[in-house]
Amino acid sequence: MFSVAKEKIKPLVSVTVDAEDLKMTLHKFKEPFVFLKNENQLLAYTAVNNHLLEKLEKNQYSNDILLEHAKPIDSICLLSEQISFPTLFQIIGEPFALIKDEAGCPAGYILREDVLAELFKQENKSVDLLKILLTSIPMGIFILDKEKRIVNCNEAGLKMIRSTQDTILNSPGRNIFSGEYIDNVFSTGKTLLNHLEITNGIGVLVDYSPIKNYDEQVDGAVIVVQDLPMVEEMALEIEYIKDLNKDLNAILSSIYDEILVVNAKGELIRYSDNVIQDFWKVDLKELIGKSILELEDQGLFTPSVTRLVLEKKKKVSVVQETRTGRKILAVGNPVFDENNELHRIILASRDITETTRLKSELLEMRKISQQYKKELEDFKSKDRFLKKLIYSSPKMEKIVNQCQKIADFSSTVLLYGESGVGKEIIAQAIHQLGRRSHKPFLKLNCGAIPENLLESELFGYAKGAFTGADKNGRDGYFKQADGGILFLDEIGEMPVHLQVKLLRVLQEQEVIPVGSTTPFKVNVQIIAATNKKLEKMVEEGTFREDLFYRLNVIPIHIPPLRERTEDISLLAFHFLQQLNEKYERNYHLTPDAVNVLEFYQWPGNVRELQNIIERLVVTADHQAIDAAFVSQFLSTGYEYKKMKPLITRVIPLQDAIDQIEEQLVVMAMKQYKTTTKAAKALGISQSSVSRKYQKILNEKNLKLETNI
Repeated sequence: MFSVAKEKIKPLVSVTVDAEDLKMTLHKFKEPFVFLKNENQLLAYTAVNNHLLEKLEKNQYSNDILLEHAKPIDSICLLSEQISFPTLFQIIGEPFALIKDEAGCPAGYILREDVLAELFKQENKSVDLLKILLTSIPMGIFILDKEKRIVNCNEAGLKMIRSTQDTILNSPGRNIFSGEYIDNVFSTGKTLLNHLEITNGIGVLVDYSPIKNYDEQVDGAVIVVQDLPMVEEMALEIEYIKDLNKDLNAILSSIYDEILVVNAKGELIRYSDNVIQDFWKVDLKELIGKSILELEDQGLFTPSVTRLVLEKKKKVSVVQETRTGRKILAVGNPVFDENNELHRIILASRDITETTRLKSELLEMRKISQQYKKELEDFKSKDRFLKKLIYSSPKMEKIVNQCQKIADFSSTVLLYGESGVGKEIIAQAIHQLGRRSHKPFLKLNCGAIPENLLESELFGYAKGAFTGADKNGRDGYFKQADGGILFLDEIGEMPVHLQVKLLRVLQEQEVIPVGSTTPFKVNVQIIAATNKKLEKMVEEGTFREDLFYRLNVIPIHIPPLRERTEDISLLAFHFLQQLNEKYERNYHLTPDAVNVLEFYQWPGNVRELQNIIERLVVTADHQAIDAAFVSQFLSTGYEYKKMKPLITRVIPLQDAIDQIEEQLVVMAMKQYKTTTKAAKALGISQSSVSRKYQKILNEKNLKLETNI
C-alpha cells in the first residue's frame, strides 16, 4: 500500500487517505478532479476548475455541484487494480491532486513535492524503481539528502546541465546550483520558484522545494530544472494566449451585437460588453455558470435559441419576442470539439424592434414611391405622346382636348373622317392618355381581311373548329386586347352577320369563339373608325342600325387637311425632318415652297402630304426645295386656273379680298416667274405685283420663324 502522511494533505476535511485512490488519481488525470464511485468501481470523475476548487477548499461543495460537472470514465477501473510506479510517475508534474474519502467525497489535496517526498521515503528500498520513475519525468529532477548532497537525478536533468551521473552523484548540490537558495530552503522550509541560473554555461530555470518529514522537519530537497528553450516556448505560448484573449475581448467589446458564449449544458460562460437593454431582467454577471434555458421557462423570452441548437446540433436563427413586445434576432452557432461533440454555443443577438418598424415604413414608402413613379411615368408618357401630335389649328386643338376628356372612360368611340386624316393617331392618343395605357392596343382593319377569316381573327376559335385550324385553338383579338383597346378601322366594311356578334360583345362584354358554345368575359374598349357615312349605310340596309347606335356613343369628326391649313407647314417640316435624320440629309423647304403646299387641296390629306414630302426628298437635286420644284408634283391632274378661292368660314369682306389677292399674286408668280409677266396677267402694274409679292414672302417667313 502507498500511504501519505496526513500532515502532507491540505485539509478539506479530516479523513483517512486511501493510497490506491491516490495512485489511480495520479494515473488517470492530469488535472484536479473528484472521483464518483459505486462500491468498488469508478464510474465518473469531475474536473475541478479554480472556481469549484475554491468552494471545495471552503467546504462549500455539494453532490449537486459534483454531479453537474461529472464526466464518465472511458473504461470502468476497479480500485484493486495494480498500477506500476513508472506509470504512476509519468503524470506527476501537476501542482496538486485532490484526495477523496471512503464515501467518495472530496477530502483534500496534496502538493506535487509532497508526493515526491513520500515516494522517495517509502520506496527507497527499490532504487531501480525510483530511477525508472525519475526517468519518466520530462523536467530535470535532482534530489538532495539532509547533507545537501545530490543522491538521485534523472536523465532529463543531466542533459539540461550537460553533465553525467558519475560526476554529480553524492556531490554537494551547491557545486551545480545556488548554495544560497539551497540553504534557504533547508532553513525556512519554503519553496522557491522560477530562478534563472547559469550552470556549465547553460541557462536554466530552477525551482527549489523542501522534503519534509512527519514533524515538518526538512529531510531533503527536490530541485526541478527546466531548460530555457522550453520555458521560452511556454512563455511565448502564454503571451500568445494573452494577446489572443485581449483581441477576443476587444472584438467582443466592438461588436454591435450582443454575444454570449454557452457551454454544452446551456450554462453561460462569458458575454460581450454590448448588452441589449430591457431584455435581461438580471445582471448577466449573476448568470455566469447558470443555465439560460431556465429563462425561457420563466417567460423572459421565447423561443430559446440555445435549446434549439442543443436539439438540432446546427446553426439556428430565430426571432425572439420578449414580454415587453420587443423583437430580438438571435443566431446560435454550435462549436464542436475534435470528437465532434458539442463543446460551445455562440449566441449573437440584435434588437430588431426598431429595424422591423423602419422596414415596414420603408416598404410603405417604397410602395408610395412606386405609385408616384408610375404616375410620373404616365405623365411623361402622355407628354411625350402629345408632343408627337403635330398640329396648330383650332380644330385639332379641340379634338385633342376631347380625347383627353374621354380617355379616362371606357365608352365606345366612333371616329369619322376622310382617308388619311389620322384616325389611327387619334385612337392611339385616347389609349396613351387614358387608364388603359399599360394594356394592349390592337388594330384590325375590317376591310383588309377576307370575310371568312375575319370572324376567327376577331373572336378566336376553339380546338378543331374547322379544317386547317390550330389543334390547340387560338385567341382572337378581343381576348388578346383584354383590359386594353381594340381599334376597328374601316368598320363600315364589316359583314352584316359579324355585326351581330360584335353587337353582342358591346352589349354583354363577352365573346364566344368560333366552334364553341362557352362565352368568356372580356374588358375591351372599342374605338371604331370609318371614312363612310354610316347613317346612309343604315338607310340602305348595309349596316345594322342597332350596332350604329352602339358605336356612335362618342362620335369624333376629324377634319380634312384642307380645312386646317395651319397644320400643313408644321406637318411638312416634321416629315422632312424625319427623312433628313433617316437618310442623313439636310433638305429644307423655301418659304415659297411652303406657300404652294398650303394652297394645295390635299385630297389624300396627311397621308398624301407625307408621301409628297418623301417624293421631294428622293428626287431633289438641291438641298433647298423651292416652289417650282414642288409645283411639278402637285400639278398632276390639277390646274391652278381651275382652283376656286377657298373661304372656310364667314370673315370680314376685306379679309376675304386680301386672301384672294394673296392667292392670285402667288399663283401668278409661280406660273410666270417674273413680276412683269405676272402684272400683265393680273392687269395691274409691275410695281404693285413686286410690292405685294414681297409683302407676302415677308409674312410667310415671319410665320415660319414663329412656328419653328
